[in-house]
Amino acid sequence: MASMQLMMSPCPVRAGNIYGIEWKGKRGCAVRRAPLVLCDLRALRQRIDSIKNTKKITDAMKLVAAAKVRRAQEAVVNGRPFSETLVQVLYNLNEQLQTEDVDIPLTQVRPVKKVALVVVTGDRGLCGGFNNFVLKRAERRMRELREVGVAYTIVSVGKKGSTYFRRRPEIPVDKYLEVGPQPTTKEAQAISDDVFSLFISEEVDKVELLYTKFVSLIKSDPVIHTLLPLSPKGEVCDINGVCVDAAEDEMFRLTTKGGKLTVEREVVRTPTTELSSVVQFEQDPVQILDALLPLYLNSQVLRALQESLASELAARMNAMTSASDNAEDLTKSLSITYNRARQAKITGEILEIVAGANALT
Repeated sequence: MASMQLMMSPCPVRAGNIYGIEWKGKRGCAVRRAPLVLCDLRALRQRIDSIKNTKKITDAMKLVAAAKVRRAQEAVVNGRPFSETLVQVLYNLNEQLQTEDVDIPLTQVRPVKKVALVVVTGDRGLCGGFNNFVLKRAERRMRELREVGVAYTIVSVGKKGSTYFRRRPEIPVDKYLEVGPQPTTKEAQAISDDVFSLFISEEVDKVELLYTKFVSLIKSDPVIHTLLPLSPKGEVCDINGVCVDAAEDEMFRLTTKGGKLTVEREVVRTPTTELSSVVQFEQDPVQILDALLPLYLNSQVLRALQESLASELAARMNAMTSASDNAEDLTKSLSITYNRARQAKITGEILEIVAGANALT
């Protein structure tokens, strides 16, 4: 009887159009809080199949990003001994030069009238808010410089950043640079040469590097480090002059427990060879320092590119995980809708048969 009333109601319900509609007797039909799905059974089946295919793609992208982020972390750790040894050599050279008045261009501190901001972004999307966070941090830094009356210019690294700044001609950009899927010393050298020429020619008085520091698989922070002038001791400092160089790296390994992906964390301390306190340099320490500081600058740029890549891959893995979970939830919801519509259609056909048989008797 209730089914007959539903068919004869002033708000008839067609097959495939019952999700979100609730029968309330003679008052007609009322819409639930859930949105209506106005489509037939074939459209529902096609949509469910489409979402399942999309979930396969997002699952594959998640696994690819998880494999790449591990290699990116290993690249950061493998480059650690070189940077650590350079820091120790620079420190020993600085100890010998403390009593001498030397003029090294890369360590020369000048009154800041113009700043070059190197902004490192990714080349692709589908990585959550990774690129957006970097660009917002760049906008905030540019606003801070404008408030104190300091001019600035941008060195954009990455396709996403280049696209962003090209659409805003009011932002001064010195150069657009791109890096490959795996950062190399050649690409880092190109960036170093550009900022080196800007600083030596006194076009800018300070160079700041903005990139995304890899913290963990679920967290990454956009940070700004002072790239030039370099610290004579080889320290990495933020824009406030605080040393932020870390001596330890954390490695994150994806494993399976109970049939689910889990993350294991381990702290890696890279061993480096200690220099003897009685080491003597055959060449003039100033000449050695002039040769090592550009090399150290290049290593810092390369490390920033590697950390930015690891952060991008981790963000993409998290974004694809969320997309897969959402696809699974949507598939379940649409399957319930499809089953309800199918049952309503079958019920309607049965009622039509029964009504026809009653009419014949």
